[in-house]
Amino acid sequence: MAVSYKELGLVNTKEMFADAMKNGYAVPAYNFNNLEQIQAIIQACAETKSPVILQVSKGARNYANATILRYLAMGAVEYAKELGCSIPIALHLDHGDSYELCVDCIEKGFSSVMIDGSHLPYEENVALTKKVVDYAHQHDVTVEGELGVLAGIEDEVQSEHSHYTDPEQVEDFVKRTGVDSLAISIGTSHGAYKFKVQPGESVPPLRFDILEECEKRLPNFPIVLHGASSVLPEYVELINKYGGKMENAVGVPEDQLRKAAKSAVCKINIDSDGRLAFTAKVRETLATHPSEFDPRKYLGNARSELVKAYKAKNENVLGSANRVK
Repeated sequence: MAVSYKELGLVNTKEMFADAMKNGYAVPAYNFNNLEQIQAIIQACAETKSPVILQVSKGARNYANATILRYLAMGAVEYAKELGCSIPIALHLDHGDSYELCVDCIEKGFSSVMIDGSHLPYEENVALTKKVVDYAHQHDVTVEGELGVLAGIEDEVQSEHSHYTDPEQVEDFVKRTGVDSLAISIGTSHGAYKFKVQPGESVPPLRFDILEECEKRLPNFPIVLHGASSVLPEYVELINKYGGKMENAVGVPEDQLRKAAKSAVCKINIDSDGRLAFTAKVRETLATHPSEFDPRKYLGNARSELVKAYKAKNENVLGSANRVK
């Protein structure tokens, strides 16, 4: 039996993106896989009065179970109210790889879906994306498409090489597919190893020239950045200090993300930073308290750190704090 996201108290991304573009900020799109992560996301966003997009990958959906995810999302809406701020919350499929998966998510209460046909030949990407859009819009669900390929590995998404978005294709793609937002490739990357740099070397700057050209060709249209974690050194160091092995992990500098958030980029995806903060505190707790075996203790510490990290993202990087009355 199909369930509408509206029954769960969720919203689609239309009004979120309109406000973000009008006021020069980006809505945080945080990936989650379990209870502690979604608790942290909602607490951070409610306390900073930020709208939020809860992102679920195909792998996360398989891990958490589609039915349980539906009720977690419903619980998230009520939790935000309990915290005193009824923030707009969207539930989004991240990197959907088939029409069938997108349809199933829509029927299970998702308010937004991404269909990623970026690995396909252009015409096939257009056809697949339009097929998803035609179905989703019947249910007032918003759709994100993608042009260009990001390098890196994250869940089922992986590519050895980046292929920058061709600005000359964006107008045709949006017009023919009817998508509500477009993910572009300007130098970000999936995972915790976004750039191949040696210690002391600078991270290559994002291709803001491509972003600016896309903005010119698609005025007032929502642009999305994937693979935008900053891979904060303090978490990498903490992981390595307590038995981890993450050499040369590096992400997108936060000043570049701030610049992007002030443009037509109105959704910025963050997954790896959450994983790193969470894992760092779990490792620290277990290493410094070796007799501890209560999951509430080490997961609770990780959840608290995640709240701290995401509040900082909203306030200092994305500009999404204090956008909800």
